[in-house]
Amino acid sequence: NHDPEDLQRVMERMDALNAWDYESQVQQILGKLGILGELLQRNVSKLSGGQRKRVALARVLIEEPDVLLLDEPTNHLDLATIEWLENRLNSPSLTLLMVTHDRYFLDKVANEIVELDKGQMYRYQGNYAYFVEKKADREMREATEVEKARQLFKKELDWMRRMPQARGTKQKARIDAFYVTKEKASTNLSKQQLELSVKTTRQGGKIIEADGISKRFGDKVVMDDFSYVFKKKDRIGLVGPNGAGKSTLLNMLTGKLKPDSGTVDVGQTTVFGYYTQTELEFDPSQRVIDIVKEVAEVVELANGDVLTASQFLTLFLFPPAQQYTLVSKLSGGEKRRLQLLRVLVKNPNFLILDEPTNDLDLGTLNILEDFLLHFSGCLLIVSHDRYFLDNLAEHLFVLEPGGKVLNFPGNYTDYRDY
Repeated sequence: NHDPEDLQRVMERMDALNAWDYESQVQQILGKLGILGELLQRNVSKLSGGQRKRVALARVLIEEPDVLLLDEPTNHLDLATIEWLENRLNSPSLTLLMVTHDRYFLDKVANEIVELDKGQMYRYQGNYAYFVEKKADREMREATEVEKARQLFKKELDWMRRMPQARGTKQKARIDAFYVTKEKASTNLSKQQLELSVKTTRQGGKIIEADGISKRFGDKVVMDDFSYVFKKKDRIGLVGPNGAGKSTLLNMLTGKLKPDSGTVDVGQTTVFGYYTQTELEFDPSQRVIDIVKEVAEVVELANGDVLTASQFLTLFLFPPAQQYTLVSKLSGGEKRRLQLLRVLVKNPNFLILDEPTNDLDLGTLNILEDFLLHFSGCLLIVSHDRYFLDNLAEHLFVLEPGGKVLNFPGNYTDYRDY
């Protein structure tokens, strides 16, 4: 027999924890994160890396903690799920500390940003837009201060060279101040990015013509009668839920996968650069610089200038000291960045990037965006980074249920407002 008082205590505890519908809450959150149907019964060890990360995210959200720490929470989420997560995290009772490179996500969710730069920490009481404005102000002030310090350093260096006998307190103070000025004058300011417009292989009249291509896997129709004639300087974003068939379309366009029906006709002068989500297996005994030099010793810019492999690596935040380290010493994110560089130096005129922003920090993202803005060939991007899409894509292929593709004339924000 159950003690009525014990039963009452248990029921009160269930009420306090809001646990009566706990299982349905678990299923609802997992469903929002794309873990549905047979995936719910699958052993976690049999899930993909992205699915495991979504299960881990669901677990911390279900716990409804007072303080939540998230490291790149938007990686492996599709656009609709990211927008759901933004709303979920905008709770006034939640304290959130997160690392993310998703700038729109920061704008919506963060009310304070902490920046780590050259060993210093800077705090900004606002969202990403506020941070960008105030960081620019800070860098301008720093540049002025460094320039003043350099002028003073030249003057004081002349005085120091005359070897003053530092007997007096004032002279000792001046010598101490000299070393402070020297340190300030030696500050390396972040250099302005040079315009990275790489010379592309000449593109002929025909680029790619997709005519009525369809693809199904079992009963699932992934692509149904898709046609498009790619034009010079097309800048297209490819969007749709996880599993909708984005990678399938890319693989059919590049000839890695045959359509069940329809044709893909690729022009003779079309040179693909294809960055996939599958990590390349680099030879661990090779150095970082060897990986790029295998493809190109030099990179020719559109203005006729030439960058060496080392200079190109430096631009993408691989400093010279790191270029001669073994690939095996790189982190996962650094290997992905190196893989991206290999694609860019191939001098393609049709660039396909499948989730290029995963594992990139904001500094590298800004450099990549600058590179792609000046890229003169065709660009086809799959990305869950809405800021990145808005910045680069002039129209969208939106994958809809049943394998249909909407050709939308505008960027992602235009489409959301549509």
